[in-house]
Amino acid sequence: MILLSLFVSESESRVSLQSEVFVRRLNQFVSLWYTFGGGTRLDVGSDTRPALKVLGPSSAELEQGKATLMCVANKGFPSDWSLSWKTSDSSGSSSIRGEESRTPGVLQNDGLYSWSSTLTLTADQWGKVGSVTCEATQGSQSLVSEILRRDQCSQS
Repeated sequence: MILLSLFVSESESRVSLQSEVFVRRLNQFVSLWYTFGGGTRLDVGSDTRPALKVLGPSSAELEQGKATLMCVANKGFPSDWSLSWKTSDSSGSSSIRGEESRTPGVLQNDGLYSWSSTLTLTADQWGKVGSVTCEATQGSQSLVSEILRRDQCSQS
């Protein structure tokens, strides 16, 4: 069985296969679950570059020896944008590796998606960071990026 999600946009359209089903019409969603079943979602809509925001670690977390950074991507379409991290030390010459995780895209009421990624470093690694960059990529779309310099954070 197939679960089909259709987002219809009057502007330039793009088709993307995902995993849920809805039709957006006149600002409300109509489920086609019983018609198509479950399994695949087809999103049709206009490519929209997400807005990114990078959040630094809290001072309480740093006191525990850990630094978690979060990149929030908001209002993007389709849902298969990939988020990745780049780090550089304070001299800008080498990268610092940490553990990355990502949440799946969440469909918002406006038909656009939001999702996030976290980068976890040790507090010692964070102390050596000059900047972190969150990058969003999707197919042939141009790169979207947001940079956070450690000296911009109050608890650096």
